[in-house]
Parts: sequence; structure tokens; C-alpha cells
Amino acid sequence: MPEDLVRRARKKALAEGRSLTALIEDGLRRVLDEPRAPARRKRVLPPVSSARGGLMPGIDLDDSAALQELEDLGAAGRFR
Repeated sequence: MPEDLVRRARKKALAEGRSLTALIEDGLRRVLDEPRAPARRKRVLPPVSSARGGLMPGIDLDDSAALQELEDLGAAGRFR
């Protein structure tokens, strides 16, 4: 124990009119009587998709203008 901690504990025990050992025992009881933290839950991973396929027909990843237009049309449809 760091000396400062022991000195503070002795001072507190003296102020309360009890022994340092009694103070330490009380502290240990408090720590040991605390409810334990709940056990960590087992990590659940999301299911892995087994879907097959690819791009929808008519989608060309090399044509960025067409992709932008499809995205704009989709966004416009959401505003209706």
C-alpha cells in the first residue's frame, strides 16, 4: 500500500475510534458484498447471407452517369 494511503487510513480509524485492522476489514466486507457485475453476454453475430446473384439487369457500374440517374429516379420516387 502506498504510504499516503496507509497514513490516511490510520487517521480515519483514529478519528472513528477504531483500529486500522477494523477499518480494513470493513472495507473488504463492502467490496466483497457488492453485487457482481453481470456476466457478459455471448456475442451474437448476424447471419451470413447465402444469396447468389449480381447486379440487376441494365445496371452498368462503368457508366457513372446512368448510375446517378437511377439514384435520382429512386430518390424522386420516395418524394411522391
